[in-house]
Amino acid sequence: MLQRELAGHLQVGDSYISKVESDQKVLKKEHLKTVSDLFDCPYSELLTLWLADKVYDLVKNENPAQAIEVLKVAEQEIKYGKRI
Repeated sequence: MLQRELAGHLQVGDSYISKVESDQKVLKKEHLKTVSDLFDCPYSELLTLWLADKVYDLVKNENPAQAIEVLKVAEQEIKYGKRI
């Protein structure tokens, strides 16, 4: 599919799609359902990858051991529904 075709489906400009492809912009969450339908891929997988990218973006410049520890703490907070 051409960028302009995808842009049309998402009702965004061609340049936005180009920037998403080159990691200069992040696809908006509300576009995931359309992408899921267009490419016949599970929405849940796209959402997981989208969220993982957001989390990664927060810790990517940290010390790797510290970043892993942060993810473990976040996992516990999610699991038990409270802040540690």
